[in-house]
Amino acid sequence: MHDRTATLKPSADAAPELKANGGRDLRIDACRGIALWCIFLDHVPNNIGSWLTLRNYGFSDAAEVFMFVSGVTCALAYGKVWRCEGWTSVIRRTLRRSRDIYVAFLLLTLACALLVHIAGVERLADESNTRILLDQPGATLAHAAILQYRPVNTDVLPIFVLLHLLFAPLLWLLLRLPNVTLGASLALYTLVHMFGWSLPAWPSGHWAFNPLAWQLLVVLGAWMIIEGERVRPWLTSRIALAPAVLYLVFSLVIALSWRIKPLEVLIPQGLTKLAYPMDKSNLDPLRLLHFLALAVVAVWFVPPNRQALTTAVMRGAILCGRHSLPIFCLGVLLTLVSLLALLDISAGLVMQITLSVGGVLTMIVAATLLNLIKIKPRPQPIIALPMGVRAPQDAWGTVGWRTLEAFRRGLREFGWAGGQKRLIDGRFAERQSHQGPRLAGELARLKADAIAASSCPPSQSPSVSV
Repeated sequence: MHDRTATLKPSADAAPELKANGGRDLRIDACRGIALWCIFLDHVPNNIGSWLTLRNYGFSDAAEVFMFVSGVTCALAYGKVWRCEGWTSVIRRTLRRSRDIYVAFLLLTLACALLVHIAGVERLADESNTRILLDQPGATLAHAAILQYRPVNTDVLPIFVLLHLLFAPLLWLLLRLPNVTLGASLALYTLVHMFGWSLPAWPSGHWAFNPLAWQLLVVLGAWMIIEGERVRPWLTSRIALAPAVLYLVFSLVIALSWRIKPLEVLIPQGLTKLAYPMDKSNLDPLRLLHFLALAVVAVWFVPPNRQALTTAVMRGAILCGRHSLPIFCLGVLLTLVSLLALLDISAGLVMQITLSVGGVLTMIVAATLLNLIKIKPRPQPIIALPMGVRAPQDAWGTVGWRTLEAFRRGLREFGWAGGQKRLIDGRFAERQSHQGPRLAGELARLKADAIAASSCPPSQSPSVSV
């Protein structure tokens, strides 16, 4: 381990043809969307739909996948912002995203309480941890404002508030000391398990997802983006594959024995006591190892497949993953609605299937509608800026003056500065990549002495993880 400045780079298997608008990797969106579906199915109690998720076939579940992919997404998105606009923009964007998630969490908390109040079902208030909010609204909202109180199934949002709040310094450390930073994250995870460290919570003092432990998966995801080319040979080696497969088989047998009684007698009692109960709050080491084993097997046996991403199911997953924050919030509310239906109408198999399919379809429809909503930028006047620059009023703020100054230095190096006053006329795609050919044609028709294009397109705002 030594001091150095790393360059964010895509992993070796990144396939450009799988990327769409703005360079988004559709595989990441698809993975995150499927994780959102699984989280919804797992949160509905006694739901037959949960047998389609990872939870019943091993020690980890969709929560680990979602956290890891969030680290990957943040490293890609904020890394692109750093390369194109510098650290000031990274800090600004991380703070803005943290604020958005914080507001979403508070609104979701109020929505859960309102839904339970309207339903008027006592058990629903207990199941959703909203009874205390209905009985003591003032004190409870005060604790929610400082992220100490959370209704059931919303615990991941405060983690992402803290994640984005601290991601700028984390990215700075990962770019300079990636291995040391990952080691520090692993050390914190170890200390949590040794001394029981956690952040304050109210009223029970318990976090369903202890941020001090679950941060490891986020850091690991970001580290993989930065160090991916060095790590990939290890992931694709047979030395890693063999123990990963054996561990997955072991966890499959143990997990099935918890749910299928005839299998329970076949498992030595010592093994059952070793693995159960699984500490999800602090990311039990057995869960972490299970996720890592899944990652190794996925690298081996799930190659990039463009055709698979074009199916209707995968398109729905991609849309849900692209709008992960609102879809996660919707999933929490759908869980409460499903629980209400199971309590008041029927808990039968038909109702479980209906709620599972209906919930996932509702999430896909909502994501489709969100994707169709396009905020058309208002026309901006072309004005003359200082130093002979002409551009839309806010455009240079989007790209950053560093790009302009680099272009000026290049002109001076070629002897084009002198005493002449030259006009630099900018064209900006407003984050719409399909506008590129039209804007290039406009510049060509100007018969300019020189035309330059930025190698870094304006970055899209990163989306969470959650």
